[in-house]
Parts: sequence; structure tokens; C-alpha cells
Amino acid sequence: MTRRKLAILVGIVIAIGAMALIFWPTSEVDDHAGEDDHAQEEAATETPEGVITLSEEQISEAGIQLASVRSGAAVELVFPATVAANPTSTARIDARASGVVRSVGKTLGDYVARGETVARIESADAAALASQVSAASARVSELSAAYERERRLFEENVTARQDLEAARANLSVARSELQRAQAAVAAAGVSGDGRSLAVTSPLAGRITAAPIVLGAFVDAGEELYRVVDPNGLQIEVALPSAEASRIQPGDEAVLVVGDGREIGARVRSVTPSLDPESRSATAVLSLSRGVPGLQPGAFLQARIRPSGEIDRDRIAVPEDAIQVVEGRDVVFVRTKTGFQARNVELGTRSAGQVTILSGLQKGWRIAVANAFLLKAELGKEGATHGH
Repeated sequence: MTRRKLAILVGIVIAIGAMALIFWPTSEVDDHAGEDDHAQEEAATETPEGVITLSEEQISEAGIQLASVRSGAAVELVFPATVAANPTSTARIDARASGVVRSVGKTLGDYVARGETVARIESADAAALASQVSAASARVSELSAAYERERRLFEENVTARQDLEAARANLSVARSELQRAQAAVAAAGVSGDGRSLAVTSPLAGRITAAPIVLGAFVDAGEELYRVVDPNGLQIEVALPSAEASRIQPGDEAVLVVGDGREIGARVRSVTPSLDPESRSATAVLSLSRGVPGLQPGAFLQARIRPSGEIDRDRIAVPEDAIQVVEGRDVVFVRTKTGFQARNVELGTRSAGQVTILSGLQKGWRIAVANAFLLKAELGKEGATHGH
């Protein structure tokens, strides 16, 4: 190899080394920068969802109270039930006298007030009552004149006192007869022309039966309407013989209607003996409030909680501990740095307690009172992260 070729080769090696020194540090820095960016992204995604950081002092100032999760939930027995009308809240409206139905003021499903006229019957009894009032009124007028005449004669010393007293007694009897006749007319609702009797409702409620027909002839005592007070309904539950002894008056219950609504109730009474045919006892439940649309004869599901019976395999927490976050039922569990929102599956509710089917463990400490503040704080943090 000649010197010229050797010099050229050395120059190429030196040039390559110089280029390596120029570009190598920049590439290494860029690679590390990319790794740092990736690490930051991973750190941002590793933050646990639903975590709220709060100190002990902040928890105390917010008034958030804690409670330990313990096993033990109320036992519930499920039975079919039937809606029935309380004896004092249902009425059968019959015709008071024989006659022809001349007007119908109410039909099936209408609401009526107590004492409201729902129909009128043209009857001979109406005329008889009206005539009794007329006769009694005429009798009072006659005896009033006789009494006034006797009083003037007595003052003029023409007649004896006993004649005056007799006239006063006869007038008093006549007035009593007139009052009786007027009371009978008022009670029967006799019309002003004395031809028809009023049919009135003895209680306020809703008409559940209306066999009345306009223009039809009805006999005295024939049923025209049936009225039920919606606020006077009761629930009758058939209890199998094996379960009847576990149910006592005062036990709490929940009724589930067809549309999924839950209604609070309480056992009012339990029959002391079994029905000879069905071999079951009957528990009567009182509703905590009136339920619109509930009709006698409707079927429901009753969940009764026998007092003192506890299911040790289940967990129950106060209702205040349950919060709804983005459509999910959650409970805030205490952690070392604050709280963690945990999804839970809910069961039944009873006396301010909710049965937890899954999502919690015995011994965990959870937020109960003022847990809604944690829900609000979680919403703030979610909004900040989104922004």
C-alpha cells in the first residue's frame, strides 16, 4: 500500500469517528426523553379510580362518620298477598225503597264524597214521606191556633188552667211529630216535588262496582254501588303452617307491586288458628301510606321480616352509606390516605339498613353519615381530571 492510499484511509476513519461523536449524544438524549414521556403517561393511568385523598383532620371537619362492616342482616320471608278493603273503609250502597232509577250521578271508577248523592229513585215512599210532613205541619198549625185561643181565654178568666195545659201538650206532641217527619224526609233525600229519593254514599272513596241501570226498577235493599276508601286498604297474607308461628304483630314488611314499587307495611294481626281447608293462617298488614292505583283483589308479593331473626351470612349497612355515582351503587371504604369508592350489589332494605350482596367485606370501615360529601368530592376530582 502506498503512502497516499494509507493517508486517505486514515482520513476516512477520522471522519467517521468525528461524525459518531457529533450525533451519538443527541440520539441518546432523545431516547431518554421518550422514555420519560412514556413513564409519565403510565403514571397518569396508574392512579386508582374512585380514590379520594383526605386527612384525619379533614374527615373530622367534614363530619364524616365511620362504621365497621359487620355480618348480620334481617331475615325476610316471602309470601303471596292480596289487597283487601278494611271493613270500615268499604260500603255497599243499596236502594232504600222500591222504585225506578231516574238519575245516575256516578259511574264505575268515579270518586265520591261522604254524603254525596250518587243517584235518585222515583218511589211511592218519597210521596208518603212528603205527605207525612205536610200532615204534621198542618196539625201543628191547627194546634198552634187552638193553643193561642186557650191562652187568651185563660187570661180573660174564661177557661181553666187545665184546658190551657192540655192545649200546650197537644201542640208539643204535634211539633215532635213534624220534626220526626222532617228528619225522615231529610235522611231519605226526598226531592222538593216529593217524588224521588236520594241515594247517597256513607263514606268518601272510589266506586268499585256499579250495577245500577238508568230507568230500571229496583227493590228495596238491592245493591246499586260499592265504594272503597283507597286509604283504608289492608293486605292479607296467607302464612303456611310452618311459618305462621314466626310472624308476630308489629313485624315490618315490604310489599312489591306489579310495576316494581316497594311499599312499607307492618303486620297488624295474625289469626290464632289455621284455616281448616288451606291449613294456613292469615296475617293482616297495614299500609304505611295510601297507594294510588291499588285496588281490592290485586295480588302482591309480601316480604315480612320476623323480629329478632338475623341472617349471619349476610352484611347490612346504613342506607346513608349507599351513594349513586354515575349510575352505580357505591360505598366509600376507608383507606390509609382517605377513601376508595367500591361498587356494591344491593339487596333488600329494612329499618334504615340495606343488605349488601357483594362488594364489601366484614371488618372494613366505611363512611356512613355525610357520605354524600365524598360523592361530591369525587365529582369535583372527576371534573378536574376531565378538564
